[in-house]
Amino acid sequence: MLKSKAYREAQRESEVVFSRMIQRVPFFYGWVILAASTLGMIMTSPGQTFAISIFLEYFIADLDVSRGLVSTFYTVGTLTASFALPFVGRQIDQRPVRVMVAVIAVVFGIACIYMGMVQNAIMLLFGFMGVRMMGQGSLGMVSTYIINQWWVRRRGMMMGLSGVVMSLLGMGTFPSLLNWMIPQFGWRGTYIILGIVLICVMAPIGYLLYRDRPERYGLRPDSAAKPVPSVDNLPVAEENWTLQEARSTSAFWIVTGGLSAMSMLGTGLMFHMVSIFADNELSAAVYVPVAMTTAVVNLGSGILVDRLSVRYLLSGALLLQAAALWLALTLNGVGMAIFYGIVLGSMSGLQRTISSVAWAKYFGRRHLGSITGLAATISVAASALGPMPMGVARDMFGSYHQALMLLSVLPLCLSVWVLFMKPPQKATPSE
Repeated sequence: MLKSKAYREAQRESEVVFSRMIQRVPFFYGWVILAASTLGMIMTSPGQTFAISIFLEYFIADLDVSRGLVSTFYTVGTLTASFALPFVGRQIDQRPVRVMVAVIAVVFGIACIYMGMVQNAIMLLFGFMGVRMMGQGSLGMVSTYIINQWWVRRRGMMMGLSGVVMSLLGMGTFPSLLNWMIPQFGWRGTYIILGIVLICVMAPIGYLLYRDRPERYGLRPDSAAKPVPSVDNLPVAEENWTLQEARSTSAFWIVTGGLSAMSMLGTGLMFHMVSIFADNELSAAVYVPVAMTTAVVNLGSGILVDRLSVRYLLSGALLLQAAALWLALTLNGVGMAIFYGIVLGSMSGLQRTISSVAWAKYFGRRHLGSITGLAATISVAASALGPMPMGVARDMFGSYHQALMLLSVLPLCLSVWVLFMKPPQKATPSE
């Protein structure tokens, strides 16, 4: 019974199907995928820390809660949300990607509308669970997944281009948009508007334009030339690892560990960005240099990752993370603040490239949803741990200095460890 089921599934996947949408596009449909997925990445913004940090002071004032409690709830909410991501990753592997992105966008929209209705700390906790699970986690994962499916040889460059737009329109523009919207509509109204946009714009666009891997439609990744007869006739040599095989390698855990450390520490810095700058009598306009630097480094590292080992990029990113933590201790002027933003943006650009490309590069595309689902669970869970120690330290000691000094040791040690990582190798051919 199990064999026949597996056989039927293999037969279904190997069938080439017709898509009127793909046939109507006069150029390679991968460019449509790139544009639509980049929009999907931008629309994750309401669930990203750089956006939630803009609402932080409003949560504290309107809900009458402490910074430490909000930080703790953000940690618990994000950590709880991460547990759903392996399930989401498996569903992305098994179901049409256009259906998955539409469902995720609708649920994410509902979570944002709910955030606009929270009345107390407990409701805020459940709101954090929803926006983190569906925004940073699920919508980001499915959007990155589909770019990896349609681009192989130029994967790094395409991820870099997507990252540039995401950095400029997401991290660079979105906080400014929120700072304009909140005085106009209130923070609750702003969240409700964001939810409506996700449901009415992102869900239909995702359902209309997202498509499964190109071989499913008789196309090759990277090019519209010469269709292939089946999914199994891969045009690019690649090894496809199952989740079980991938997680048995040291490379999986080393890359996951490095990315998770940056996710944790970067989230902590972004979550408390407004407060850190206020403590130094500065405004948090550093979002602009962070976004611009992220965009440039994302594109440059996207080109490099196709030519350079992932371990070198990951080691450099971890060193930049340690430097950002040290610089946050000495923000004594506008010039230093801008330099801090450049360092933090460089780390963010490298992190985004590595997290977008490494899994497909090392483990192939066939089980990519399941593999990235596990990696995302660990990374998102780690990001949950960043805001709490910094927030608690600020409440207890009146500054972030003790937490920043202690936490900077982690990326420094990891930057050395990852240099000894070797790419995974299979003893037998992939099935």
